[in-house]
Amino acid sequence: MSRILLVEDSPTQAFATIRILQQIGHKVMHAKNGDEGVAFARKYLPDLVIMDVVMPGTSGFQATRAIANHKDTENIPIIMLTSKDQTTDKLWAFRQGAMGYLVKPVDEQKLLEAVDHILGMMVAEDASMIG
Repeated sequence: MSRILLVEDSPTQAFATIRILQQIGHKVMHAKNGDEGVAFARKYLPDLVIMDVVMPGTSGFQATRAIANHKDTENIPIIMLTSKDQTTDKLWAFRQGAMGYLVKPVDEQKLLEAVDHILGMMVAEDASMIG
């Protein structure tokens, strides 16, 4: 399965999200804040990042922009997973480079569908570049 980086400061939310992803076979790394998330993304080059927005220090918006605008990580898809449910937050997330946006508390099935959809898009894109 895929290597997923979860950037989440809440231990409870991180535990629940990791459990959901691991039970279907994904390998999950956990960064506890935006700065750590950017560093992990650059070091480990995961297949997908799931990013919280509200965190101490570097926000998820800032971390998303840093990942999306760096030559080594610009092709890593990012899904925002946040309690922020305003249209402006969603628009801002996509402008920073996010490819998906989910609101907490997220339904397990919706999370898995979003992950599968984004990862499937990346596989299809890679295949079209080869053929």
